[in-house]
This record gives sequence, structure tokens and C-alpha cells, in this order.
Amino acid sequence: MGVVNTTPDSFSDGGLYKEPPRAIDRAMQLAIQGADIIDIGAESSRPGADPVSAEEEMKRAIPVIMGVKEKAPIKISIDTYKSEVAERAIEAGASMVNDISAMTADPQMVKVVADSGVDVILMHMLGTPRTMQVDPCYDDVLDEVCEYLSERTKYAIENGVDKEKIYVDPGIGFGKRLVDNLTLLAGIKEIKKLGFPVVIGTSRKSFIEKIIGKKPPSERLLGSLGSFAWAAIEGADILRVHNISETYETIAVVEAIKEHSTLEREVNRDSI
Repeated sequence: MGVVNTTPDSFSDGGLYKEPPRAIDRAMQLAIQGADIIDIGAESSRPGADPVSAEEEMKRAIPVIMGVKEKAPIKISIDTYKSEVAERAIEAGASMVNDISAMTADPQMVKVVADSGVDVILMHMLGTPRTMQVDPCYDDVLDEVCEYLSERTKYAIENGVDKEKIYVDPGIGFGKRLVDNLTLLAGIKEIKKLGFPVVIGTSRKSFIEKIIGKKPPSERLLGSLGSFAWAAIEGADILRVHNISETYETIAVVEAIKEHSTLEREVNRDSI
């Protein structure tokens, strides 16, 4: 999943793609590099970010969605927690909703998703983007995140969302300390036991800086690739990334090793 931020204040590339033509070009570049999904966001969810109106969000995102759909038959995700924005984005060509609030911020979101039949990503977040990094605390972060996601998926299904359309995201960096992020990444297999495809978004996030040393987001690629390789090994189904080509190559190597390892075990077992 390639990220295209149409915001002026994204933590990673704020302002680079705020003009629709540049955002469309960026989306096409990611598609050519191997992205399966383009995730278009029009409101920053960085720690401390202020919300924007639905009108402003649509003004930023809808022309980009329409432009991308005109150029390529690629799957488009709208990164929003507002039902009004999601509905308009779906009309424009989006076929996935990436809701960082897991459909808690807007009670109409579940109806929009259910009625349209699009895919939906339900993410865990502690608080809101403005407050989520203000002293986050858990007794057992993996257990609490899994319980939350279990509750939200159940809610979605009970309100008409097709189970096969639901993805879950533990929300790396969304109200999490370094130790929480590492615990969740180490627990991907436990999250998968919920029975839904797992989305992991670690690209350029600040927890990587805490491991590798102080670097701006644009210089955290190698650390990001390390987290992606781990996530792929542990069975993550979607990786939400800024650098498609580098991630594509990294995962190609990981998958080749995994496939060889599986075949080797099968051969050894058959020879016994």
C-alpha cells in the first residue's frame, strides 16, 4: 500500500503533494513501482495534528482519486474517519476505507461501508491524533489492542459489513511508546489469530528514530525496511509504505527465502 498525503502538514512529506497534479503523479509513480493499493489521505494524523473539516478533506482528496482512476485501474483507499468523506471518495472511485478510529469517530461510517460493500481497515488508536502521544500507557498492550480490534470487527459485522472485507491494523505509533510498538510487531502472529488480514504501517515513524538514532523522517528508510521485513516474515498481509520500490525488493527476497524454506521442509519430510 503506497502512501500519498495531500496534506500540507504530514509528518513525513507534508506539502510535497498538496497540489492534485503532483499527488496524481506520485500515485502513478508508486503504481509503476509495484504498489497494489494507493492510500490517499487528506488530513494529517501525526501526533498533535489538528483536525480539518470534511469539506477541506474532500477538496484535497477527491480530485486526486478521480485523477488516479482515470489513469490506472489500481485499487484506491481513502484514509479518513469521516463518513461524508468516505462516501464521496467511494463515489469518485475508492474501494477501501482506512479508518484510524475503527469507525468510532463517526457513527455513520459503518453504514457507508456496509452499504457500499468496500473493504475497510479498522485501526487501534489511543485517543485522537492530537492527544494520542500524551503519556500513553497499557497494562498489556498486545492483549488490549487485540481485544479492541476484536470488539470493532464484531461491531462492523453485526452492522452489515462483510467479514471478508475487514482488515485490522494495530496502529503502530498511534498512542504507543517504543516498547508498545515493538511488542505489537513481535505479536503479529497473535493479531492474526483474530481471523482478519493484518495491516502494518511503520514507514518512517518516530519509533524507528528511537532505535537507529536521530534522523528526519525522509532518512528512516533503512530502519523502515527492517520493520517491513520482520512484518512480512511474521505474516502481515498489507504493508503501508512511502517507498514502494525499495520495500518491494526487500519483501521479494524475504518471500523467496520463506518459499524455499517451506519447500525444503516438505522435501525433508517426504524423504523420512
